[in-house]
Amino acid sequence: MGEERYETISQLGHAAEMPTSPDEAILETVENSQADIDYIARFTCPEFTAICPVTGQPDFGHLVIDYVPDRLLVESKSLKLFLQSFRNHGGFHEDTTITVARRIVEAAEPRWLRIGGYWYPRGGIPIDVFWQTGAPPDGLWVPDQGVAPYRGRG
Repeated sequence: MGEERYETISQLGHAAEMPTSPDEAILETVENSQADIDYIARFTCPEFTAICPVTGQPDFGHLVIDYVPDRLLVESKSLKLFLQSFRNHGGFHEDTTITVARRIVEAAEPRWLRIGGYWYPRGGIPIDVFWQTGAPPDGLWVPDQGVAPYRGRG
């Protein structure tokens, strides 16, 4: 397990500026040394921020991303920077949630992925967005995402 395994990572262990847009963000991966089994890795981002593409007002969401890695893992610092790049990005809740999921699928090619985008209300209406790549692998324990239906989340 030499450090040469990590030579391609440009952000972890180095100073990295926040990308100015999701398109500019680099989502990095590392080798999964446990690729012979199915397990879920979960990323939770309870303070996700984007902006409304029409009004420019801030939108706040709680993202929960579950995935079953194949041969690659999502490197978490690059994921953090990718998610932060949405802070100045205009996108509707549905588009933003699916964009996050698709970028992870594109980068890591997981066996399975699901995302829950739990958006805080603006105008009195919370919008929750859910997507998954298909059925989870047989026999896999898939825990609840743990975010309650809207009742003043938090």
